[in-house]
Amino acid sequence: MQPTRTERTRQKILSAASEHFLEHGFPGTSMDGVAASAGVSKQTVYAHFQAKEALFVAVVRNMTGDAGDRLQEEVADPAVQRPIKDFLLDFAIGQLSIVLTRPLMQLRRLVIAEVDRFPELGQALHEKGPGRSIGRLTRAFIAYGEAGVLTVPKPEIAASFFNWLVMGAPVNDAMLLGDDALPDKGAVRAHAQEAVRIFLAAYGAEGRRDA
Repeated sequence: MQPTRTERTRQKILSAASEHFLEHGFPGTSMDGVAASAGVSKQTVYAHFQAKEALFVAVVRNMTGDAGDRLQEEVADPAVQRPIKDFLLDFAIGQLSIVLTRPLMQLRRLVIAEVDRFPELGQALHEKGPGRSIGRLTRAFIAYGEAGVLTVPKPEIAASFFNWLVMGAPVNDAMLLGDDALPDKGAVRAHAQEAVRIFLAAYGAEGRRDA
């Protein structure tokens, strides 16, 4: 289905606002500037987003939601016939490759800088980012657990552990050390492989039987 004119206008505003917020931060972004970049009137921007704060939250939701959508497209929820190691490796590489980009790291820094004033920003980032990934992993782990492939008494906790085993160090390095700390493809694959190995050593049913 083709997007409506209203939907296209909204997306133009969000795209322009994303560029402004990432370049100028929240205080340095104006609705006038966003309107000019989007090629619409300021009244049109306000018709879609009643205040700059609402626009900022929408940008966070849009950017993180797009990242989650790309991961869903690249790594579908698995059938239990698929080897767990293959699913986990594809998921980890896909997640790292999509999240560890300059715009999304800028967005995270921006949200952290403003989260005390706008707590809903952190909620939006978590819901559309790690919360969504942990939810997908939880569902997968329940299925693999029922198939006897994983030993996961608490699938959601296991999902959280795997998510942050994959994301914790690389995201923290990029957040604190800047774009130079973003890993290349080889480093992403090596980190993902080690995360999968550690996770399966703890939760893999086969490894537990061997032990």
